[in-house]
Amino acid sequence: MTRPLNPVFANRPMTIFAVMSALAKKHGAINLGQGFPDEDGPRALIEAAARAIEKGPNQYAPVQGAPELRKALARANRRFYGIEVDFETETLVTAGATAALAAAFLAFLQPGDEAILFAPYYDTYAPMIEAVGAVPKIVPLQPPLWRIERAALASAVTSRTRVIAVNTPHNPTGRALTIDELKIIADVAIANDLIVVCDEVYEHLIFDGAAHTPLMTFDGMRERCVRIGSAGKTFSMTGWRIGYATGPERLVTGMMKAHQFFAYVCPPHLQLAVAKGLDFDDDYYAAFVKAMQEKRDLIMDGLKRAGFDVLPCEGTYFASVDIGSVGGVDDVAFCKEITAKAGVTAVPVSAFYGAGDSLAPRRYARFCFCKKREVLEEASRRLKAYFA
Repeated sequence: MTRPLNPVFANRPMTIFAVMSALAKKHGAINLGQGFPDEDGPRALIEAAARAIEKGPNQYAPVQGAPELRKALARANRRFYGIEVDFETETLVTAGATAALAAAFLAFLQPGDEAILFAPYYDTYAPMIEAVGAVPKIVPLQPPLWRIERAALASAVTSRTRVIAVNTPHNPTGRALTIDELKIIADVAIANDLIVVCDEVYEHLIFDGAAHTPLMTFDGMRERCVRIGSAGKTFSMTGWRIGYATGPERLVTGMMKAHQFFAYVCPPHLQLAVAKGLDFDDDYYAAFVKAMQEKRDLIMDGLKRAGFDVLPCEGTYFASVDIGSVGGVDDVAFCKEITAKAGVTAVPVSAFYGAGDSLAPRRYARFCFCKKREVLEEASRRLKAYFA
């Protein structure tokens, strides 16, 4: 066979997370590259899923998602953000948040359209947009503050712009967008009649007493936003692949019609368990944030003691460093070096830009800290010893 494959995917390398995880395994390194916890989430959810399997039925859930989970989503939107949601028409359960993002881009974009992305951006965005035949329009954020500026966003809008994708709290930078930055996005979206895809998978991981503010709560944004969340992130069950979207009926229905043709539905027993998790009392969410903030403080202290200049981390479970502070020049080479020689794996921040993007900074690396305390302590010890 010599027929060419779809170049959107065939010409792309393997995702950086898979590459660095394989390298970590090869060298026996502590993997702080790929963002997954090394401990499962609440036992109560595992037991709820097991009971649901035993009880059955183990058949297709409704295409929109199990009613129990969609009702829980509506309750969570009201409880945490004061957003009133019709669970029947304004919620959708997806095969992970990644599938929700793919469904949104498939549903909202046509060939020739443009979608604005803030770089650095999660690596799913661009290939999904390009697969539709649309064009990613990149607005680079300037390190080390990574702030959204009104002039830069406004100048990126053209007559072909249809969508803005925004991620907060932000992977890989660990930033939580300010009210002023969200207002900039809202103003530009309203002025140009744009849809905003809100990737809010780390909504329950904001630190230092701050609170997450969905863009959907801003005046004029309720009807033009879809809000995407992740049970994997909120309950430390990344392997379950349960994501969800909330938004106006027209947008959510469009996503459902796309999602049904590449994932159809999600496992019903996992959906029922996640519904119970969304109804956990405030103590769970407070303890979840407290434990992750302690791990953030632990890894940031360890990185500083190893000689790194560490950037602020306001949310997510990622801490970024300036590799120039320890003599690093190129982030890809640096991450490979510390994997092989220091026994600790990180991912280069330049991987969150398009291939060959000349604006991609090459002096930042991202470390994941949703690991056991002893793992983070050992990683810190190895890095300190190496750079000493």
